[in-house]
Amino acid sequence: MENQKGKQLKYVQLMADLKKKILSGEILPGEKIPSENILAAQYQVSRQTVRKAIAIMENEGYVYAEHGRGTFCTELVRHKHESGNIAVITTYLSDYIFPQVIRGIDKVLTREGYSIILKNTRNSRTQEIRCLQELLQKDIDGVIIEPSKSQIYCKHTELFAKFWEFQIPCVFIQGCYEQMKQQPQVLMDDCKGGYLITRHLIGLGHRNIIGVFKADDTQGQNRHKGYAKALGEAGIAYDPGKVIWFHTEDRTVHPYEKICQMIRETAVMDGIVCYNDQIAWEVIRALQDNGLRVPEDISVCGYDDSSMALSGNLRLTTIAHPQERLGVMAAELLLRLIHGEENGEKDRIMIEPELVEGNSCKKRKNNL
Repeated sequence: MENQKGKQLKYVQLMADLKKKILSGEILPGEKIPSENILAAQYQVSRQTVRKAIAIMENEGYVYAEHGRGTFCTELVRHKHESGNIAVITTYLSDYIFPQVIRGIDKVLTREGYSIILKNTRNSRTQEIRCLQELLQKDIDGVIIEPSKSQIYCKHTELFAKFWEFQIPCVFIQGCYEQMKQQPQVLMDDCKGGYLITRHLIGLGHRNIIGVFKADDTQGQNRHKGYAKALGEAGIAYDPGKVIWFHTEDRTVHPYEKICQMIRETAVMDGIVCYNDQIAWEVIRALQDNGLRVPEDISVCGYDDSSMALSGNLRLTTIAHPQERLGVMAAELLLRLIHGEENGEKDRIMIEPELVEGNSCKKRKNNL
């Protein structure tokens, strides 16, 4: 009995010592651990005892064996302990609504003792891949990510699969790739938002409504769906010629130039629904540069109720975006996942949009 207990203590001691070396970084991921013969001699135990300890460590994910080559430390051990670090990846950092979203995330995570590793992709898929690859080499407990160009098919799903393999939860915000739509997420109901803003213009008597939408993210696509739905319900025929699509790369040029072109071609328009407040001001600039007034000649709506919604005496009619609250909700959801509190469909949160009326729209009596 005493001999059996001694063997058990030696096997436990061997495992504890190897785990300590692995977690401390003395043995690195991908590095070969000493052979059975070396460990048996070093710890003065039988090869059978060494074999048992290694088998259990392999089941626990600390090591893996390659036939004919030996036993190696796994990448998983890099994430075996709580680091206190959370990665936050957004498309931009200092622009537009992003500082408030990050502020909400930081408020929750700092209170819980976490540090934030902040990354931005500038809405570039290449940069997103680099960020994910870099983070896989760091000690992190979770990821909050706003995907880049979320409408376009994702070709780097294997990187996200690595996070899940390492049991690192991810929460998507603002958008989500089609292949990952069942993953935890906090999104705005952008279809309903596009519907509300378009229905508002229709209710004011507008019948010739231009839509300006972003083509490469799910927000733009869904806001367009809401726009089309509102037109259909009002019996207004959908006209693709009245929809302006732009991409990330031409967002500062194409909406402005296309509106100018439509004015030159005397296109009939009395209202414009814009992808967001930022684009709304580019549209307003194009109208004003061509001698048209907002809202006297043409009504313009934005989206997001950002700090840009107010400029001078003009206050955009827009859709409220609870920027800081979205950040708070994403951080709280991630913490629940880190603590193992998964909740299926309730981990996919959809925020209801609200219309915010400004003075950038005017009733069109002649169209009623």
